[in-house]
Amino acid sequence: MEGSTFIQQVKGYRWRILALVFFATTINYLDRQVISLLKDDYLEPLFHWTETDYSNVVIAFQICYAIGMLSVGWFIDKVGTKLGYALSLLVWSLAAILHAFAGNTAGFMAARGLLGLSEAGNFPAAIKTVAEWFPKKERALATGIFNSGSNIGAIIAPLTVPLMAALWGWQWAFIITGAVGLLWLAFWIPMYEIPSKHHRLSKEEYEYIHSDKDEAQITNGTTEKVKWVKLLTFKQTWAFLIGKGITDPVWWFYLFWLPSFLHKQYGMTKTDLALPIAIVYTMTTFGSIYGGWLSSNLIKKGWEVYRARRFAMLVFALCVVPVISAQYLGQFSPWFAILIVGIAASAHQAWSANIFTTASDMFPKKAVASVTGIGGMAGAVGGILIARVAGVILDHYKALGSIETGYYIMFIICGSAYLIAWVIFNILAPKMKQVQI
Repeated sequence: MEGSTFIQQVKGYRWRILALVFFATTINYLDRQVISLLKDDYLEPLFHWTETDYSNVVIAFQICYAIGMLSVGWFIDKVGTKLGYALSLLVWSLAAILHAFAGNTAGFMAARGLLGLSEAGNFPAAIKTVAEWFPKKERALATGIFNSGSNIGAIIAPLTVPLMAALWGWQWAFIITGAVGLLWLAFWIPMYEIPSKHHRLSKEEYEYIHSDKDEAQITNGTTEKVKWVKLLTFKQTWAFLIGKGITDPVWWFYLFWLPSFLHKQYGMTKTDLALPIAIVYTMTTFGSIYGGWLSSNLIKKGWEVYRARRFAMLVFALCVVPVISAQYLGQFSPWFAILIVGIAASAHQAWSANIFTTASDMFPKKAVASVTGIGGMAGAVGGILIARVAGVILDHYKALGSIETGYYIMFIICGSAYLIAWVIFNILAPKMKQVQI
């Protein structure tokens, strides 16, 4: 069979499946971003929030997200990707809508908690989908593509949420964005099935998807469960857990505090914020896709999988370090701060595309969602800690009339996290050997 003919035959349905995962991730981040865009102009004055109050709302999301990651990942491995993903998205869409009916801070904490619990299903289901539908040489690229949906969601949010709030009130911003997720189910349910059961999948594409020689196990629809306690006995699990636990909090900080940082430091209004935030998250979209492409391309050139992932992660860990200077450079122009945060956030997404993929590199498909959930849980716990730290530090320096010092400290934390995580990851799993379960 000629190469061009083979490519034409095997390229097909898996990319449609990936498109569905991309849109689910876009919706996931659109829904969680709404509150940060309404905080300063609507929610903070209406409910008299301090930075600590807001951090408590964020922490409610993070606690439930952590719990959800641990339990939902196991649930998705148990019931399968199709049902698990559908139920997660249904519940988080309803939870997003419920924010509109919160009458006080406690109400927001309850709505955020339900949102966090259900949104935790996105990444375990997405990574499991990629493991089921893509060979190793394409997984990081596929992960980078779907993960870029988080950036698209973060771009769409500042362009639409303030407008909806201004036209119809802040409640409708939650209702409309939450309702968008319900439309996704109309496509997912009829289109998704595992490759071994999918009638639209060609024999050639099926064989290409399962072309990895070191993956003897082929998912056939069974729901064999792997206890997460058992997974914790492997160094590979701890490498993934610690890598996510140290670096995910940085992304949470950007997501929940970037709009407030630009508002408080440079006096930007919600209208002013639309362009800078759109630029930052556009940069992260390219970073996510490039990060996945880099290691995938190295593998196609003959690099061993572990070397390609390790090299790519080191490159992007180094690219984050300059964010330490964001606060200082912002004194000369806010655009210096915006661009350097954009580079750091872009590098985070490139890092994320690779570390997510190591879960399917190191574990059989029947355990991928569970391992992803364990790592996501660690990232969410780290997010809780950074939310608390950020709230305390920023309130402290705000009271002293020097909030810029607080942001400077936070950027030092952000800039150093990835190199620390890279070193620990490679001590625990230097060659990322696949676990036998």
